[in-house]
Amino acid sequence: MDTDQNPEAKPKKAVGPSSTSAYRDPQYWDERFSNEEHYEWLKDYSHFRHLIQAHIKPGSSVLELGCGNSQLSEELYKDGITEITCTDLSAVAVEKMRERLLYKEYKEIKVLEADMLDLPFSNECFDVVIEKGSMDVLFVDSGDPWNPRPETVTKVTAMLKSVHRVLKPDGIFISISFGQPHFRRPFFNDPKFTWSFEWITFGDGFHYFFYISRKGRRSSDCEESCEKHDQPSINLLHEELESEDYIFRMNIDL
Repeated sequence: MDTDQNPEAKPKKAVGPSSTSAYRDPQYWDERFSNEEHYEWLKDYSHFRHLIQAHIKPGSSVLELGCGNSQLSEELYKDGITEITCTDLSAVAVEKMRERLLYKEYKEIKVLEADMLDLPFSNECFDVVIEKGSMDVLFVDSGDPWNPRPETVTKVTAMLKSVHRVLKPDGIFISISFGQPHFRRPFFNDPKFTWSFEWITFGDGFHYFFYISRKGRRSSDCEESCEKHDQPSINLLHEELESEDYIFRMNIDL
């Protein structure tokens, strides 16, 4: 039965922007966050909670990059990880996140407007830095994934340098991403970084990658890495094919 025949039927909401290049436009995010209360990129917390618990201890100081309107910080807080600082480049996202956390009485969580390419924190001040999908935005329209555009290389390297700087000597960087290890490895294994490069896969349809980089644990063989689980076969679920994650993933390196 079509919409005209069924007065209760609602037209399907368009998924994502008209062009993926919009993901690189700060104005797009301000407008989106003004009208959207919550969107969870790359699965919600329940799908990787076991991985978080294995790598972040209660009492750790945690910095979240590109918080947007995600509930990640709230879920971490519920699990006893309460020393959290959230950042986002969008002033709209920051203001709305502050209001939401205050309403829910998560008063200890700090929310700041900041650029993840140039973080406004002192050296070696966080135990953990975590991002979920934020780095992937830097790879939108990056060209050949084996040889990304210089602009992409510059931005990704700046982000990683900033993260590496604010991590404590034994700190951990967690990156939850669509990007496959063979495309991420050259960035993480840059000689200027002292961290290791490991990953775990999760998800029932898409391959989602949970990267763990431990500062001061770089292998003597920079090509060496550790994959903790075999990659699952791709068997996309109907809801995943219709999600914005699917459209976004098709436009970054894989």
